[in-house]
Amino acid sequence: MPASSSPSEPPVSRRSPVFVLAASLIGISFAAPLIRLSASSAIVIATWRLGLSMLIVAAALLFTGSWREWRLLSRRELLLAAGAGVLLALHFWSWNASLRYTSVAASVALVNLQPVLIASVSALWLHESPSGRQWLGVVLAVVGALVVGLADVPGGLTGIIAAITGGSAAAGGGRALFGDMLALVGAVTAALYYLIGRRLRQRVGVWPYVSLAYGAAFITCLLIALASGEVLLPQPRRELSIFAGLAIGPMLLGHTGMNWALGHLPAFVVNLTTLGEPIGATILAALLPGIAEVPGVGTVVGGALVLAGVLLASPRAQAAAKR
Repeated sequence: MPASSSPSEPPVSRRSPVFVLAASLIGISFAAPLIRLSASSAIVIATWRLGLSMLIVAAALLFTGSWREWRLLSRRELLLAAGAGVLLALHFWSWNASLRYTSVAASVALVNLQPVLIASVSALWLHESPSGRQWLGVVLAVVGALVVGLADVPGGLTGIIAAITGGSAAAGGGRALFGDMLALVGAVTAALYYLIGRRLRQRVGVWPYVSLAYGAAFITCLLIALASGEVLLPQPRRELSIFAGLAIGPMLLGHTGMNWALGHLPAFVVNLTTLGEPIGATILAALLPGIAEVPGVGTVVGGALVLAGVLLASPRAQAAAKR
C-alpha cells in the first residue's frame, strides 16, 4: 500500500511516516507521567494543554501561510474537522472519567477496541480494507495493549475475567455499567477522530487541519470545565510548566505527528501507535525520579506483542510480503 499525500504536501518516502510515528509515540508517552505529576483535574489539564498548543499552531499557520488551505474544504468538511475536535475532547474526558466508576480492567478492555473499530469502518467509509496480515497485526497489538493495561489488576486472571464479563458491574451496579459506557464512548470517539483525520488530511496540510480540530477540542474542554465549576485561573508555576510540557510533547509532537501521518497512512495503522503509549509511559515512569515505577513482566510481554502487531500491520511489512 503506497503512502498517499495531501495535495498541499510534497510526496514523502515510505520511511518518513514510520519515523514520524516513532517520534509521535515518544511524544504521547510523556502524557501519563506528566499528568501523574499534576495536581489538577483531567478536564483542567486537557483545557490547558489544548490552549497552549493552539498558540504554537496559530504561529505555524501564520508563518507558513497554510491557513489559506481552509478554502479547499467545503462547509461539510469544515464541520467534520470541528467535529473531530469535539470527539477528541470527549475522548479525553470520557475515558479519564470512566476510571472513577468502573474497574481498570473493564475500562482498558473497552477503550482498546478502537483499532478494531477503525479498521472496520475504514473499509466501509474510506474504502481502505485491511489485508488478512494487517487484521492479524491489529488483533495482536490490541491483545498486547490489554496485557500491558491489565497486568496490575488485583486478582490476576480471575479478576480480569470477572471485570470484563460483568463481575465489576455486578459488584458496583449501575455505577460500574456507567463507567463501562464511558470507556466505550472513549473508544468510539477516538476511532471517529482518527477516521475523520484520515479523510481530511488527504485534502489539506497538517496545520490547517489541526488548527480546526484542536480549536474545537479546546472550546469543548473549556465549556466542560466552566460548566463543572473547575478553576482554570490562576495556576501555580509548577502546574503551568506541566501544562506546557503536555502541549509540546503529547499534543504537538504526539498528536500532531500522528495527524501528519494520517495524510500518508491508513487510520488503523496510525492508531496502532497509540497502543504503544502505556509501554513508553511505563519506561518514562521508571526513569523519572518523581515516580520511579519499575515495569513488570506484563509490560514487557504486552509491549512485545504490540510491537509485533504494529510491524505486521505496517505498509512496509505488507509490501515485503507481496514481493
